Amino acid sequence: MRTAQQLTGKVVVDAMGSDRAPHPEIDGALAAARDFRVGVILVGQPERVEPELRRCGWRRQGDKGVEFVAAEEVIGMDEPVATAVRRKRRSSLRVGARLVADGRADGFVSAGNTGAAMATAKMVVGMLPGVDRPALAALVPTKSGRPTLLLDVGANSECKAHHMAQFAIMGDAYSRAVLGTLKPSVGLMSIGEEEAKGNDLTKEAFPLLRDLKSLNFVGNVEGRDVFLGSVDVIVTDGFTGNVMLKLSEGLQDAVLSLIKRELSASAITKAGAMLARPAFKNLKKRLDYAEYGGAPLLGVRKIVVVCHGSSNARAIRNAVRNVKEFSEHGAIGRIERGIAETNALENEAARAAAGE
Repeated sequence: MRTAQQLTGKVVVDAMGSDRAPHPEIDGALAAARDFRVGVILVGQPERVEPELRRCGWRRQGDKGVEFVAAEEVIGMDEPVATAVRRKRRSSLRVGARLVADGRADGFVSAGNTGAAMATAKMVVGMLPGVDRPALAALVPTKSGRPTLLLDVGANSECKAHHMAQFAIMGDAYSRAVLGTLKPSVGLMSIGEEEAKGNDLTKEAFPLLRDLKSLNFVGNVEGRDVFLGSVDVIVTDGFTGNVMLKLSEGLQDAVLSLIKRELSASAITKAGAMLARPAFKNLKKRLDYAEYGGAPLLGVRKIVVVCHGSSNARAIRNAVRNVKEFSEHGAIGRIERGIAETNALENEAARAAAGE
């Protein structure tokens, strides 16, 4: 298996994942190869992908920086995850993940079935040593201008306290390596700032995060802190995180629609809207999930980015960029070292408590 220093400069894209596949995947792959000088391997059904590639001027393997690998099967959005992943060994998800596991690419992008993508990553790519569960991380736009990293946002609906500690370590490593934050502040999502506030999970997780010397743990944070940008990394369980993420996406759409409606209410507001058009365009861009590409699945041996099923070409393009940056900055190595150091500290503390 390749190490972080032995990068291929290639990213696998599941061409069959999105709601409108393979069009966004093909357009996004071609744009990423052109804009970021990264090789892209598209994986999908030949009868659907190859004709579209040829219409874009693609003629042979490696042309325009894009290769194609055939996968005869597709895992649908409504299929049972465990059954589909095991039975469909020639699915675009499994073939793509195998290319990454075999060292032919540095990471994998899919806008397909989220559960199937996570299960395939765990089964085929494999977990980092010492990581019990992977976590989906999402970048949330904030008032401060710097995004907040929120995890887990859906990989684990139920968690234990030590899982939350591992999420914190992975989020800290990602923030340092990819976002360039020197000393990320890490908060634990709860219903109050006081240590005694929260449910059994947050009360048990609090001292674990507090005692991790490698973390800049600032204590509990509340829902309103997510969009203020007052903390760099926020840790929560996957159920809560997914609700928060979907709520924020719905709220963003509603606010933008309300603004648009009010600005078109009269001739005066329409005139004002024309003058403020560049500002509103920039705001919409900052709130658009396509700018972030997708959510990285942290805790697996190679970077896997899971995108929305409704992803457009720009989202796929930016997801490929995320994989490239993640790999080049050695984020996997940082996470692995952080987990190893934490496990060593925990073992030492356990031996001390046992009087050894």
